[in-house]
Formats: sequence, structure tokens, C-alpha cells
Amino acid sequence: MLNKLFPFLTWIHELKDPQILRADLLAGLTVALVLIPQSMAYATLAGLPEVYGLYIAFVPVFIAALWGSSRQLGTGPVAVVSTMTATILTPVVISMLAPDHTQEEFMALFIPTAMLLTLMVGIFQFSLGLFRLGAIVNFLSHPVIVGFTNAAALFIGLTQISKVFGVDMPGGASDNFLTVRIWGVIQNLDQTHIPTLIMGVATFAILIGMKRYFPRYPGVLFAVVGTTLTSYILDFEGMGGKVVGTIPEGLPGFQMPAFSYDAFTSLMLGAVIISLVGFMEAISIAKAMAAKTKDRVDPNQELVGQGLGNIAGSFFQSYPASGSFSRSAVNLNAGAKTGFSSVVTAALVLITLLFLTPLLYHLPKATLAAVVIMAVFGLINVKAIKHIWLTSKHDGVAAIVTFFATIASAPQLDHGIMVGASLAIGLYLYRTMQPRVALLGRYKDGTLRDLSVHKDLPMDNNIIAVRFDGSLYFANVSYFEDAMLKAVADHPTAKYLLVVGDAINQIDASGEEVLHHLVERLADSNVTVVFSGLKRQILQVLRATGLNNIIGEQHIFPNEDMAFDAIYDMLGQSASGKYCALKKSDQLI
Repeated sequence: MLNKLFPFLTWIHELKDPQILRADLLAGLTVALVLIPQSMAYATLAGLPEVYGLYIAFVPVFIAALWGSSRQLGTGPVAVVSTMTATILTPVVISMLAPDHTQEEFMALFIPTAMLLTLMVGIFQFSLGLFRLGAIVNFLSHPVIVGFTNAAALFIGLTQISKVFGVDMPGGASDNFLTVRIWGVIQNLDQTHIPTLIMGVATFAILIGMKRYFPRYPGVLFAVVGTTLTSYILDFEGMGGKVVGTIPEGLPGFQMPAFSYDAFTSLMLGAVIISLVGFMEAISIAKAMAAKTKDRVDPNQELVGQGLGNIAGSFFQSYPASGSFSRSAVNLNAGAKTGFSSVVTAALVLITLLFLTPLLYHLPKATLAAVVIMAVFGLINVKAIKHIWLTSKHDGVAAIVTFFATIASAPQLDHGIMVGASLAIGLYLYRTMQPRVALLGRYKDGTLRDLSVHKDLPMDNNIIAVRFDGSLYFANVSYFEDAMLKAVADHPTAKYLLVVGDAINQIDASGEEVLHHLVERLADSNVTVVFSGLKRQILQVLRATGLNNIIGEQHIFPNEDMAFDAIYDMLGQSASGKYCALKKSDQLI
């Protein structure tokens, strides 16, 4: 029980081993060297000053490491959630201000509203974990997430292009992203600031070169140190280049998120979407690493950890955090054994906030833009969409529509994922509304096969055997009834209808009602309905409603072979020694 309340107790005693302690210290240092510049870059995606990236890299990282279930998951700022934070917050904040508001007034409201969003995300995630409702994330299917991630990564990368060229991006958050803002950047390319472009290209060269030739070393750190030193030596700021500038020293102060009913209601849907998207990213990373380390990941405990991290972070000026693909991979490859590595990372961010922020003054903003572009373009995976299409055309449509809907709705990325999720649910309902219905005959090896595939299987004019490949629920009960009545109409001499129910996993009130009417209607036509292979949960419903008595217990069988034997006995053919076309024993003779 104590380990459930304090999950870190399961690994904290392992730190007595010097090898594990040394591995976690090294891994924590390595991740911190990547996290510090990366967090500053991602803060700009969230529409916040760079220092807020360091704030989110401290408290949420520390708390999630202690109360999560993954030992190597690197929590903190991530590109997709950072961008969603900005796109969800911006229209809400603008709606709360006067039309002629200044940038200072906007930021004065934007920052505390971001803290409120973080608190809402944290509470939602924590509640899901506390009540063990982690399965709710399945409402965002894999194809929808793939389509959304590809579109969001492309969107994020394009938003940073202007910073690499040193030109302005025209328009505001409410303007069309492609036709106004990106097209405006293209029109302004003749005003490219050459020193900024050189700095951005140099960053790309370092990141690509380090990844190709020295993949074990943190390329982000080398890029940041190299360009910052160059910026300082050459007085890049004096050339007109944009640098990070002064970063406030000290820890984030305790501050209550600014609550207002209007903001709360406006942010509710966005908070839910960020919660689900952020957690899906975190849990997928955690599971992938657990498969390598043979550890066990509890999704509900991870929700508690991520939720507590965001709740605590909201009181220390953090925006929503999640698990990071890149930093988790760095943590794992650096040899992290326990969550203590993330505690070390948080401690190093703390030291940076207290003493090292002046060293970041000359860091070029073009460098941060290049870091973001390299990170998010690694999330673009066209092969994944192709694979989904080959697996299922319906899922492929959901992925592709989500991609284009997200791009078209940019910067309101949450609109895109809502379109995708709604379409995925709609396509699922469409697929299950008309499940496969197979008329069956007995194959020469004794198995029952689909007559539409095997045309010449022996039949019996007295018996219709039908397999229904789906659950019986409100959306498909009419289709089920029509299919059964059509089968009977096509075989007017049949006296028995055998429903092979092995594939019926669930039945709701609508399904039970239709079964009831079908049995009585066919009985009036002198056709007896027989069932085989019904699962325990289906039988429980039949007995609870009394439908088993209407069907007749003598007409419900564990498998189709027993059903055929009984039907032929009722027909009197077994006793007479006649050949029975659908009996397994007769077919194998």
C-alpha cells in the first residue's frame, strides 16, 4: 500500500548500489544538457518567454519522476503540447481583452491563464489515473494520432522558418496560417538577415553532423554552446541578430493560477485534448522503453504522475508538460536505471536558474528555431500513414483526413484532432453497422465454411446455418434481423435456423429485443431458431431477461456440432440412418 502511494519507494533503495547511482547521475546530467536549450525553444512555441521553458523543466520533471511508473520517461516540455498550448490559449485570452489591447496586456493575462490550463490538465489526468480510467485515451485512435502528429510537426516546423531567415511573420494568431502567414514569410525572404541565416544553417549543420557521426553525444548542447560563443565573439546582437537576452535569475515563485469562470469553460475542451494527447505520447514512450528494460509500466499510475506533475507545476508558473520522445531516448541510452536520473535533471535545471542564466544571454533565437525544426521533423512519418492505409482503408482515411484537417485549421490544432477523432468513431460505427454475415456449409475437412467463398458445399434444405461476425447492439440490430429474415426467405423449406454465435461478444438491450422478436416471428412461420457458441456474457443477458426460456434451453448449444446433432435428432434423420449433409461425422465419411 505504501509503495502505491509513494511509487518511488520501489526504486529508491536501489541507489545504494554505486553502479546504479553513477549511471543515474550521468544520465541525469546528459538529459539536462539537452533539456535546458530545448525547453527554452519549446517555451517560444507555447507563446511564452524562454525562461518559462526552464520553469517547466524543473517542478513537473521532479514530481512526475517520483509518482510515475516509468523509470526512464523524460517529462517536461514537448513540441506538440507546447504548440497546442499557444493555439488554445491565444483566442481565449484575446476574447477576454479589449480590441485595442497592447502586447503587455496580452502577456499579463496570457501567462496566468496558461497556469490555469496546466492545472486543469493536471486535475483531469490525475482524476483519470485515480479512478483507473486510463483506457479513455483509446478514444484517440492510433491513426488519428499519427495524422495529427505529422500535421502538427509540419505546422511547428513552418512556424520557425521565419526565425531562421530573420524575417517577420506577418499577420496574427487569427489569420489563416498558410495563405497569410507562411505566404507572407515567402514574400519577405528578400529581407533575409544574412548573419541570422548563417547562424541557423550552422546550427542545422552541427545537429545533422553530430547525429550522423557522433550519435552518442548531445548534438543540441554542441550547437547551443558553439553558436552562443560565436554570437558573443562576433557581437551577433550588434549586427541586428536576435538573441535570447536577459533571463531572470532565481526559482519560479509560488503563484496561484488565475481562475475565472469564463476562462475555465473556454479552456475545458482544450484541456481535455491536451491531457489525452500528452498522455498518449508519454505512455507510448514509456511502454516502448519498458519493452527494452523488461520493466512494468502502469498506465493509471503514469496518469497520476503526469497529473501531479502538472498540478504542482501550475503553482510554479509552468505550462502543460508531457513525456518527450527525444529526451527519454537520451535518458535510456545514457544508462538511466531509476527515476532518480530525472531528479538529477531537475536539480541541474534548478542550478541553471539560480546561477547560470547569464551564460544564455547571447544564445541566438535562430539556434532555438533550428533546434525545434530538427526535433519536430523527426516526428514526421509518412511511412506510418502508408502502413495504416495498407492495414485498413477506413483507418487510412481517418489518418489522412486528420492530417489535412489539422493543417487547414491551423493554428487551432485541437480542431483538427476533434475532426479526426469524430471521423474515426463514425467509421467504426459504420464498420460495425454491417458486420459480415456468412451462410455456412460443411467443408470436406469437417469445418464450416462460407458458402459465398466455397460454392459447392453440401447443404440441407431443412437447416440454415448462419454466422454473425459482430456484437449485437443498437447500430446493427436491424441489419442482423434483415439478414436472418432474408436467409429464411431464400430457403423456404427450412425448419431450423442455426445462429453460430462464436463471434458475438456483446449484446445490449436493443439486441436482446430484436432476438426476442425474431425467435417469436420465425416460430409463427414454423422455423425454430437455434443458437451455438454463445459466450458467457451473452448467456448471462439471456438468463437475466428470461429470453433463454423463450428460445428454449434445448435450443442453445455450446458448439455447432452439438447443435447439428440435436437438430437432426429432432428431424428424426439420425434415427433413420439418413445421410446428414451438415453433420461433421457424416461429411468425414
